[in-house]
Amino acid sequence: MTKRVKEIDNLHITGYEELPTPGFLKDEYKLKGNALKTVKEGHRQVKSILNRDDPRLIVVVGPCSIHNPEEAIDYAKLLKPLADELANDLLILMRVYFEKPRTSVGWEGLIYDPHLDGSHRIDLGIRIGRGLMLDIAEIGLPIAIEALDLISPQYLQDLVSWTAIGARTTESPTHRKLASGISSAIGFKNNVNGDLMVAINAIRSASSNNSFISVTEEDKVAVFRTEGNPHCHIILRGGKSPNFDCESVKRCEAEIVKAGYEKNIMIDCSHGNSQKNHKKQIEVLNDVAEQLKDGNNSIIGVMIESNLEEGNQPIPDDLEEISPGVSITDACINWGTTESILREFAKQVSPALKSRSA
Repeated sequence: MTKRVKEIDNLHITGYEELPTPGFLKDEYKLKGNALKTVKEGHRQVKSILNRDDPRLIVVVGPCSIHNPEEAIDYAKLLKPLADELANDLLILMRVYFEKPRTSVGWEGLIYDPHLDGSHRIDLGIRIGRGLMLDIAEIGLPIAIEALDLISPQYLQDLVSWTAIGARTTESPTHRKLASGISSAIGFKNNVNGDLMVAINAIRSASSNNSFISVTEEDKVAVFRTEGNPHCHIILRGGKSPNFDCESVKRCEAEIVKAGYEKNIMIDCSHGNSQKNHKKQIEVLNDVAEQLKDGNNSIIGVMIESNLEEGNQPIPDDLEEISPGVSITDACINWGTTESILREFAKQVSPALKSRSA
């Protein structure tokens, strides 16, 4: 082994722990049976909607970030019957987000800090995450995630039916390269200022062939070459002001057409569009329903932040004081509200979706 120059090499590294190889973890938590069927069907159905072979809408719904696996399973068990009930109009995917992008500092998500105490047991977090995803897929719910880390997809992406690239990473060249090789459909959010061209340029990049460095399932560093991901679309999440309204959607349509891509637009009911007020997600969803009833053909889905209980909470010093079912990141609507608004949304948009099919 080459001798390192200690005075200049790894000056700020305090230590490291080896992770299992992606292949080892996939063997330990194997995708098979009903879980495999769920993922494959999720892939097929999402892409059919984007290809306009399926007139339904994609609904990505669930906690902002999952911090308690048991509560996530409780949520999934409630969501599955609703997904089946509304399946004629809505393809419901559970939002299973383990990575939380941070502007400065804060809890970074279940994978990075599963104990919520700053111990950063990533070796444990990656196992908990994969095991939980398998359990949710076994229930029969296709999974949506956000791709934040550049290596973790090697451990988890085979369980995913739809992927988001967030507002802070859509502009990242490395995330665009990663997206070009991901097997699922990809949604790119406009950036935090509301700029659409960042997301459209991301689609252009991710749709093209790329090369990037990552690790193989055997944990070898390698150059990956891609043919480009043909199932990319834009997500309107608001910026300095909301952009879910009819005029904003029309502006987005015009930019997409100018760039030469399919007019596939998802509306994020949270974040900038709700002005970070979780209750306003309902207003956004109602507006989307009205646009669809008025004949909009470009909106192919929505995103909703929802949990067992309403609101959010800071992480207390005593973790025993965490309120069950309440988000520790962005505020969410509760389950009862989620159930009622999705039923009403499906009822409102069903005739318009049938006309799309015709």
